[in-house]
Amino acid sequence: MVTLTIDDKQVTVPEHTSILDAARSVDINIPTLCYLRDVNEIGACRACVVEVDGIDQLVASCNNTVLDGMVVHTNSPKVRQARKINVELLLSQHDSECTSCVRSGNCTLQTVANDLGISSLPYHKHLPHQPWDQDFPLIRNNDKCINCLRCIAICEKVQAEGVWDLTNRSSHTSVGVVGGAPISESDCALCGQCITHCPTGALRERDDTDKVMDAVADPNKIVVVQVAPAVRTSWGEPFGLTREEASVGRMVAAFRRLGFDYVFDTDFSADLTIMEEGSELLERLAHPEGKRFPMFTSCCPGWVRYCKARHPQFTDQLSTSKSPGQMFGAIAKSYYAELLGVDPHRIFCVEIMPCLAKKAEVAIPVMNDACGDPDVDVSLTTREICRLIRADHIDVRSLPEEDFDQPLGTATGAGHIFGATGGVMEAALRTAYFLLAGKNPDPDAFRDVRGLDGWKEATFDMAGTPLHVAVASGLGNANRLLNALAAGEVSYDFVEIMACPGGCAGGGGQPIHDGQELAGERGEVLWGLDRGSALRFSHENPSIQDCYANYLGAPLSERAEKLLHTDHHAWLMPRERS
Repeated sequence: MVTLTIDDKQVTVPEHTSILDAARSVDINIPTLCYLRDVNEIGACRACVVEVDGIDQLVASCNNTVLDGMVVHTNSPKVRQARKINVELLLSQHDSECTSCVRSGNCTLQTVANDLGISSLPYHKHLPHQPWDQDFPLIRNNDKCINCLRCIAICEKVQAEGVWDLTNRSSHTSVGVVGGAPISESDCALCGQCITHCPTGALRERDDTDKVMDAVADPNKIVVVQVAPAVRTSWGEPFGLTREEASVGRMVAAFRRLGFDYVFDTDFSADLTIMEEGSELLERLAHPEGKRFPMFTSCCPGWVRYCKARHPQFTDQLSTSKSPGQMFGAIAKSYYAELLGVDPHRIFCVEIMPCLAKKAEVAIPVMNDACGDPDVDVSLTTREICRLIRADHIDVRSLPEEDFDQPLGTATGAGHIFGATGGVMEAALRTAYFLLAGKNPDPDAFRDVRGLDGWKEATFDMAGTPLHVAVASGLGNANRLLNALAAGEVSYDFVEIMACPGGCAGGGGQPIHDGQELAGERGEVLWGLDRGSALRFSHENPSIQDCYANYLGAPLSERAEKLLHTDHHAWLMPRERS
């Protein structure tokens, strides 16, 4: 243990503790911009500088450790002056038009500048004005970039992608796509983690809200919206709602106020996915001739993009089942159109997702199996739908509880947990066990796949058949798992992979809370919804049973294959094209 003094407070912490963490341990807040714990501790922004007795120059508190007897001043006149100048210099290369920035009010740079009392800028403004493909789902605006390098660190160290890199030199240094390539020619998985870890508005999703509101205003369109499981865990955060206040019923009511004709639950098609994907797994296990294992889940389009680009040898082992969002769109424009007695071309399907990769997925040309139109017309992130709610001046606290529309609004606990890492695996195993044994297992029998560990393994007795499974979240963990598989170091029958750490609950389209990782907390909401559900098995969903009985026939039927499955080779990532 080391004892030191910080702002006249005696502090005792373990050796090797950073000055920043030591200060925080006694509630002394030192501002940071570039710092991300264990990911980006480079002291580049100089916002966290402090004064240490006996040392002439100021030191960065994020990457300098404590010493016994050290005396630290976090807000001395020398510190305040240097910190203010450092931030003013950052602002001289930053587009400060906060009124038109998606991060206004939720921007770390804005907060730090306001706290320092910066009301005017003494330095000449220099902005790079670098062009960017505005049609790509991920938008970079380097006029707002402060070269904190967080995006590079998270992309390389956590997600094993390496999309971003420093370009140019000296005062012209900026962050861009590695090798100077256009973003559309990169192998970006569109996980969106660079967005959620950016301290400014330099990175954001393409805004598709106008497309949705134009459709809502079109009297010839029937606009249906589906809501992914992880969205219900986070939609209330930008409005300051507690977990209890941000109920599913209040969320449904908010979406109805926006003018959607029907509000449905993607959890319905999560149950549908389990019926198809679980049946596909059992079919492979029963007839393994010519098949390679493990079979991988295909619910996460960011993971599918990553697999095709970085580990294409495993593409044939991806489940052919579409993601729940795409399955929903196909059912909405076929089965549901028949129930309504309307031309399916009139149905405009919107999905609300905690995800950026979904914006690319809905645009895949072969995702149009219901009527020739795209299965899903527009994908909005959680952040985008929250901006729409705010723009419509909806008082979310005063909203009543309302139910999803039927029949595509009924879901089970198994559908709810799709948004948490391990949830797809657990939901699939519950139904696979039933299909093998003819009876339900304990719904919590497969809980060993839960938790935030980046790579989990388990073996389960499936009615006398041992099944070896693994679950990975975060593409860095997926990369380690795939490399181990390729080297023959591990062997599995079934693997779930989610691109984002913690699964969809920590998705790249979720509300941003700088410095906080909320996937675990949000995931607990989903496990709680599962525990409180009357139905916890996908095969027990009465709406799913009706859909098969009246329309699809059976899992893996000819119609189910046409509507609910896809060919992962029918579209290419840039590396595949080259």
